[in-house]
Amino acid sequence: MGYIPITPFRRTMDAALLQHVSHPPAPPSGEGISKWDALRELTTGRIRFGLSDRDLTVLQVLISFYPAADLRPGEPLVVFPSNATICARLNGMPCSTMRRHVARLVDSGFLIRRDSPNGKRYLRRGEIAFGFDLAPLLNRIDEIRTAAEAVRAEEARLAALRESLSLMRRDLCGLVALGRIERPALPVWDDCDALLTTLVPMLRRKLSAPELERLQEFLSDALDRVRGTLVVPVSVNTDTVAEEMSTRDAENEQHYHKSNSESHDLKPTAKNQALPRREQTTPTLPDVLSRCTELRNYAPDGIPTWPKFVETVETVRPMMGIAEPVWADAKRTMGPVEAAIVLATMLERYERYRSPGGYLRTLTRKSAERAFSSATMVRALDRQAA
Repeated sequence: MGYIPITPFRRTMDAALLQHVSHPPAPPSGEGISKWDALRELTTGRIRFGLSDRDLTVLQVLISFYPAADLRPGEPLVVFPSNATICARLNGMPCSTMRRHVARLVDSGFLIRRDSPNGKRYLRRGEIAFGFDLAPLLNRIDEIRTAAEAVRAEEARLAALRESLSLMRRDLCGLVALGRIERPALPVWDDCDALLTTLVPMLRRKLSAPELERLQEFLSDALDRVRGTLVVPVSVNTDTVAEEMSTRDAENEQHYHKSNSESHDLKPTAKNQALPRREQTTPTLPDVLSRCTELRNYAPDGIPTWPKFVETVETVRPMMGIAEPVWADAKRTMGPVEAAIVLATMLERYERYRSPGGYLRTLTRKSAERAFSSATMVRALDRQAA
């Protein structure tokens, strides 16, 4: 370790310095280590040692004064630049600030002061160097690496929690959007929207693992509640449910469209006209326009026919952030009129949809399964207005 003189100019020693000088860690055996690798590992695990980025900036400059690339056992690891030289390499950092960061490095045990009798730093006769000893970086390398690995593992855990929260939030958004169609009168959807609105700014913050786990529990409870709400209760009158499902299937069968995009036979068929009004899937154009008031703003000359209705929706569709392939798939599956009615009703409460394209894909899939019709969405607008 070398001789540290006790002079009248230095009667006392810091407790941290005394501890590391009196009981230094055992130097590692074998080859040395790269000084820059040691600094990078310490930078990763610095939070475990209470060091700041500015502390490590000062340490980086001190390491830069050591000429060799590796720190090796048995070799002198003392650097002895003056305060002015250190501050110059620190791009003009004030000397008082530099001394404060050096003191932090000494207190944490990653730097040892080796003062000369007069307090100067120098190399005497090529044998004894007075300055800053970098040996702790070599002697504590195992501790440094362990701390760095722990920090990396914690960061990976936080990343996994945040990814899980993001997926759960996406699932909840989709289920709420579906629930507003299936059972729009329930208050649970507003509660879930309030939770999602609160969650967005919280996820932008740097939360700890326990905080993220608590949010995960909230979302998990909300998902369980929504999934339970969307399941048809056993106590529901099965005859009523069967009649509703039969009507829905009949409605979808009557409203069949060619999958070809060039099919523009937008007039109701004679078979549809002969059906009772209650069983028609597609509402009349006046019914739709009386409820979809937002769409009329994009057609100042009016929307007298279904072709004009579809044309107006085609104009609005890019503004809603719905991609062309998603829209084309909806038209193929639902037919152009049905798909246009869906977009017109979505436009009425557009602010509620966090992913309009994803929502339209969900409705398209349900329509392909004959489990959805636009009339449901149009009727929901009446309940919203009430």
